[in-house]
Amino acid sequence: MTSQPTPTSSALSGPEAALVAASAGPATIDRIAHVALSSVVLPLATPISDAKVLTGRQKPMTEVVFLVVEITTTGGHSGVGFSYSKRAGGPGQFAHAKEIADVLVGEDPNDISKLWVKLSWAGASVGRSGLATQAIAAFDVALWDLKAKRAGLPLAKLIGSHRDSVRTYNTSGGFLHTPIEQVKENAAGSLEAGIGAIKLKVGQPDWRADVARVTAVREFLDDDVPLMVDANQQWDRATAMRMGRIFEEFNLVWIEEPLDAYDAEGHANLARALDTPIATGEMLASVDEHLRLIEAGAQDIVQPDAPRIGGITQFLRLTTIMESKQLELAPHFAMEIHVHLAAAYSIEPWVEHFDWLDPLFNETLETRDGRMWVSDRPGLGFTLSDQARAWTVATSEHGARP
Repeated sequence: MTSQPTPTSSALSGPEAALVAASAGPATIDRIAHVALSSVVLPLATPISDAKVLTGRQKPMTEVVFLVVEITTTGGHSGVGFSYSKRAGGPGQFAHAKEIADVLVGEDPNDISKLWVKLSWAGASVGRSGLATQAIAAFDVALWDLKAKRAGLPLAKLIGSHRDSVRTYNTSGGFLHTPIEQVKENAAGSLEAGIGAIKLKVGQPDWRADVARVTAVREFLDDDVPLMVDANQQWDRATAMRMGRIFEEFNLVWIEEPLDAYDAEGHANLARALDTPIATGEMLASVDEHLRLIEAGAQDIVQPDAPRIGGITQFLRLTTIMESKQLELAPHFAMEIHVHLAAAYSIEPWVEHFDWLDPLFNETLETRDGRMWVSDRPGLGFTLSDQARAWTVATSEHGARP
């Protein structure tokens, strides 16, 4: 049997010729030349209080500390990623990132999963969750941003999106330090700005104050406006069950973090007993921690946070498992990253709208018709602002700028 010759570009025309020409040459392998780290402290205009403050377990939040990673390759491509901490941990994330950043220099930035493992082993003595994983996340997000930019695609398109927009809800207007009349005004403003749903903080020491607060907002909003509540882990099992039954009448989209974040059994009991869906997971710091709750049937809606569980690589690992179990997705915070990941999830998700990070970037996300829209900009679609540079309190550079 004689073999057939491969057609040459001269024998073809149009797209076929371009395809043959592209496949004939070697792939272009790039290398990481330079890694820049920044610790950025974002001040909050108003100290933030949720149930953890009212129960005395935490102080009001006055700032958010970001670990920013910028990666540049020998071919001139670049990517930016970030992780963050609230109240404590920012300096620790930055210190760990400084210790492991050198292992990326000289590596192919396309090998993202391989590089995640390499970063993990570089700091293996401190484990694979918590602060160490959150430091790795900033590198991982930057690598995905770089890869999508190099492809000329928004990150959602690179991964493979199911939609161009996602349902969005507002949290920042419903914190417990905010008087109820202001909460109502905030809710109205959010809806006017194109945000589709409202979340309220609950979990106060006096349960009747929670009921009054939710009642006031439910009566203020139109009946068809979706409403959620978030107890920030401040109920015990008996209180959570009682409050869950009281809140059944409000037709809530979900009750969030009614119990300690690691109480898989307690959350599972609530999920079985209540008609209102249970949402939790934002505080977990690895995929394995999420799997424990998923295997226990502890929630109807999973709330992973990419910067907390190790970045986009780990987020995609988790959502693959979630899809197989038909669980719903509502990522926590960091909408600049999560809008892309939610758009790539097969089951219609929610994304949390926070405008706190707006000063860090030159671009903003669009909200309209109750949805948050994926931009058509390549990568994550964000560049660091001059204000972010001004709020930088520490830097570290690794490798050499190309």
